[in-house]
Amino acid sequence: MAKNILISDDAAFMRMMIKDILTKNGYNVVGEAENGAKAVEKYAELKPDLVLMDITMPEMDGIQALKKIKESDPGALVIMCSAMGQQAMVIESIQAGAKDFIVKPFQADRVLEAVKKVVG
Repeated sequence: MAKNILISDDAAFMRMMIKDILTKNGYNVVGEAENGAKAVEKYAELKPDLVLMDITMPEMDGIQALKKIKESDPGALVIMCSAMGQQAMVIESIQAGAKDFIVKPFQADRVLEAVKKVVG
């Protein structure tokens, strides 16, 4: 059964890239969010199996969004996406409950490896 995934990134082309990698490999992208606040809303509405969450976004960053999602659903599975040099934020997000992280620019095999590791 295909896993349902929510993608949250403020850059439309990044969401498109990730969506392309995932759909070509049998995953179902059920929603996209352009900021953390929207990601929290869409998570509640769509109940995806997994969220791919950018760390740096307007309105609400990925770490705040991760914490809010985990408050409403402690079993939520979230993989953080970060640019190079955001080590402190990556550590903070793992402590807040993220299952893994992917570094931009995305390598398709690394994205798939992280997704498979977290949702099978």
